[in-house]
Order: sequence, then structure tokens, then C-alpha cells
Amino acid sequence: MSAAAARLPEDPPHVPVLLRPLLAAVAPVRGLWVDGTFGAGGYARGLFEAGAERVIGIDRDPTVFRLAEQWRAAYGPRLTLVEGRFAELDRLAGEPADGVVLDLGVSSMQIDLPERGFSFQKDGPLDMRMEAQGPSAADLLNAAGEGEIADILYHYGEERAARRIARAIVAARPLRTTGELARVIERCLPRQKPGQSHPATRSFQAIRIAVNDEIGQLVAGLEAAERALKPGGRLAVVTFHSLEDRIVKRFLLQRSGGEGQGSRHAPARAATAPAFRLVTRKAVAPDEAELAANPRARSAKLRVAERTDSPARPADRAALGLPAPALKGGS
Repeated sequence: MSAAAARLPEDPPHVPVLLRPLLAAVAPVRGLWVDGTFGAGGYARGLFEAGAERVIGIDRDPTVFRLAEQWRAAYGPRLTLVEGRFAELDRLAGEPADGVVLDLGVSSMQIDLPERGFSFQKDGPLDMRMEAQGPSAADLLNAAGEGEIADILYHYGEERAARRIARAIVAARPLRTTGELARVIERCLPRQKPGQSHPATRSFQAIRIAVNDEIGQLVAGLEAAERALKPGGRLAVVTFHSLEDRIVKRFLLQRSGGEGQGSRHAPARAATAPAFRLVTRKAVAPDEAELAANPRARSAKLRVAERTDSPARPADRAALGLPAPALKGGS
């Protein structure tokens, strides 16, 4: 089943992660905000309640807009929904914004639908696409070479058994369902112990990132936010794994005047006028109350920065320390 044809969950979750600290960090909320990862609309509604006059909600998954029909009328023309990728949010918004919110990764709605193919806990077609186009996870795994698969698992999932798993995937082809893939991975790794994540967690994450070019989209989205924001506008980014957070952290560090210091990824460079001012010096994590209410928030981190009046410019991808597959142009 295609992403566009997927059914909607009967009782979809509306629990935006780190919403309270996000709204506090971007206060006062006013004017036009772009929610680049609209999903169930939790951040958009939070922004309205905090004082936003208008919100443009962007999402590459067309199914989320059918879900929004249940409540969007309450906001009338103040809420505009646009199907597309946040990598083009400046073009899709069409006007300068007072704020941009990005909530990265896969949503609970997508994970909870077996036919979307994101979850190893529920058997379904090996899809993992966030939109109804492009190669699926099955297409990727059944055609790619062992070395390419191993690189994806290692760099995007930080999976230490990447080569062993890649070899097993190639030997088991063709793979058609998430259950088949999960069982192949399970046979390659030690049995799961109480309290540990499922053995397939890292591999499923890595494959999903590759299928949707999430790292390429992230960098392009940060660049697009820089272009879209007015001076004084706020950028808030919520990440869910260390790879994403490192990229966001390095991007904002470079853009706030830290790029001249150099690193192991790139030599020191001449200073340029900062495009952002850091609002959160360190990543903000969920507190105990939020974790108790929403266990899926346990790995979330929030970073916030304020746009200056410095001209926008392309990011130096090598200096961001992108994984090898992303530097090659994505998968």
C-alpha cells in the first residue's frame, strides 16, 4: 500500500515532544510561524495558543492533512497546509517568517501503522517512505550491494555489526516485509536483554534515514530556515538521535560565530558575520514529568537559535561532519 493510500490511525497521538520548553525558548510567539514537520499538528496548535497569528504547516507525508481535517477549520485562514519537504520551506512559505519549528524523524502516527513499514514490532510491507514516491526500503535492500548496505547501517544507525547484518540481508534476498528483515537482523545479534532496545532498532533507523534522504533533507532544511527567517526570528529544532543532533549543533555553532575555531572535520576558517545567535547553549532534554507522560520522548533534544540580519549562505557539508553516505549524495 502506498503512503498516500495508508489508513489513518483510529486514535492518533497528539503529544508534541518538548513543546513547553520550546515555547518558552521562542517567546514571545507572534506573527507568522512555519511548522516544517506538521505531522499531527501538535506544534502548530501550541504556537497558536502561545500567540502566533498564522502558521504554515508543511509535511511530505500527504496522509497527515486528512487527519488535520478533523480540527483545522477552527483556525480558518490562519492555518495554511502545504504538501512538500521542509528542505524547501522558504519557497513553500512564500514570505519571511517570524519562526520555524522542525521536529525531525518519524512520527508516532507513522510508526503505529504497520502498512507504512517503519516498525519492526508490527509486520507490514518493507516500505518506510514518508511520501508516496521514490524507492522503498525493499527496493533499496534488494538492489544495493553488501558494502553500500553496511555503510548505511554503520553511518546512519551507528550499528557495530553492520557488515555482518549486511551480509545476512544480501543472503536472505528478496526481502518483502518488516518481519522478514527484523528476523534477519535478530539472528545476527545477541538476544535482547531486559531493558535493552530491540536488536533491529539501529538498523531500521538507518534504513529509514537512507530511504528518505533524511540527512540531506536536514541540512537543506536548516539552510532553508536561515533563508526564510526575518532578523530576530527563532529557529527551534527537535532531534531524536545523536546523528541528527550533532549536525544541528555544528550548523548552529558555525552560524553563530564558532566556525573560525576549526575542528577535526575542517581547518579553521576566516570569521564571517554570524547568521544566528544561540538561545539554548546546550541541548534541552525532556524533564521527568514529560518522560512519564510520553516515554517516546526519552531521546529528544531541543536546540533554539535567533536569526540575525547577516545574509544567508550555503552550509559547508564537510565541516558539518556528515556521514559518508550523505557526502556521496544520499541513498
